[in-house]
Amino acid sequence: MIRRRSSKRRETADLDVTAFMNLMVVLVPFLLITAVFSRITILELNLPAEKSNSKPPKESLQLKLTVLESVIRISDRSGLIRSFRVQKDGHFDMKPVSTLMMKIKKQSDKTRDVRILFGKNIKYDTLVQVMDAVRSGVVTVDGQAQQIELFPSISIGEAG
Repeated sequence: MIRRRSSKRRETADLDVTAFMNLMVVLVPFLLITAVFSRITILELNLPAEKSNSKPPKESLQLKLTVLESVIRISDRSGLIRSFRVQKDGHFDMKPVSTLMMKIKKQSDKTRDVRILFGKNIKYDTLVQVMDAVRSGVVTVDGQAQQIELFPSISIGEAG
C-alpha cells in the first residue's frame, strides 16, 4: 500500500469580521456613556440584632429620633428635647429638624451616633429625608453654603 500525497493544497477560509466590527463600533461608545451615569452610593447603617442583650456604651449623649405618622420626637437620656408635627400637606418640614440637630452637634461635638425609630406606616421618602437631615447639615460660611457632618453613624429600628 502506497499512499500518495495529494498535491492539492487546501485553501484557508477568510474570516469575515465586518459584522463583529460593526457591533463593537456601536457597543463601545454606548458602554462608555452609560458607565458615567451608573453610580452606586452606599450608606452604612447599624441594624439592631434580633436578640441583643448587650448594653450600648455610655456616652454623654444618647440621641434618639422617633418618627411616627404625625410627629417626629427628638429625645436623649434626660427625656424629650423637642417634637415636630406634620404639616397640613402631610409632609414633615426637615429644615427645623436639621437646624436642631446642628445645635445639638455644637453642644456635643464628640457624639457621632443617633438612633432613629420609625413607625409602621412611614413612607420611604420620609425615612430618607429624616436620615439626610440627621446625617449632615448645611451652614453658610463667608456667603457660601457648606455641608457639615452631624451624626453619620445611624442605627435604625422600629418604634414600638
